[in-house]
Amino acid sequence: MIQTSVNDVLFTIPLWIDIVAVTIGSLQGAMFASGFRDRRLDLLGIAIIGTATGLGGGLFRDIFLNVSPVAFQTNWYLPAAVLSALLGMLLNRLFTRVNIAIAILDALTIGLFAAIGASKALALGVPAVPAVFIGVIGGVGGSIARDILLNLPIALMHVGSLYAIAAVGGSTLLVVAVSLGANITVAAIGCVIATTAVRLLAIKFGWSLPEQRALSRLPRLPRWPRARP
Repeated sequence: MIQTSVNDVLFTIPLWIDIVAVTIGSLQGAMFASGFRDRRLDLLGIAIIGTATGLGGGLFRDIFLNVSPVAFQTNWYLPAAVLSALLGMLLNRLFTRVNIAIAILDALTIGLFAAIGASKALALGVPAVPAVFIGVIGGVGGSIARDILLNLPIALMHVGSLYAIAAVGGSTLLVVAVSLGANITVAAIGCVIATTAVRLLAIKFGWSLPEQRALSRLPRLPRWPRARP
């Protein structure tokens, strides 16, 4: 739990909110990993990947903030992450439309960790722009850890993912709202809603940033003629 002041307003980041974010992240990571039947992942493998997904955002966040990882300061985080990962593997076998559930949980995880990351950065006195960056790192950190462990191309880099864009939008909304005097709880809820909505809408409508190959086909600017000696 962090309790400090931003703009002379005292606010607290409750432990249970962080635990909820870890739980949802681990659930999503395990469900995602369970979908790869060809990988032949065992119970331990699923638990590790799910746990890394749930804790990854918080670990990256705390490393960049140069503070002790909060996941190792209490007994709640690791059991919550492992149990959620095992539950995610079970749910993967029960649900028929797993991809929809994974997409929703993934978007919600980004929003929750972006809000927690930006809030914690502000609480520690980090300026606005770096606080947005910390929010983004917290939001996408779990998916980076998941994809590395599964030896997959990192989803953050994919065309059409809008992972980082969603986290940037939500984190910016939170930081700007707090700087204008908004209640931190209201700002954090707005961050989660905005981030989750952008991510899900990007999936539904295929929104994406321009692809590098598409940019390479744009006409080149004319070169200035070289002066002759």
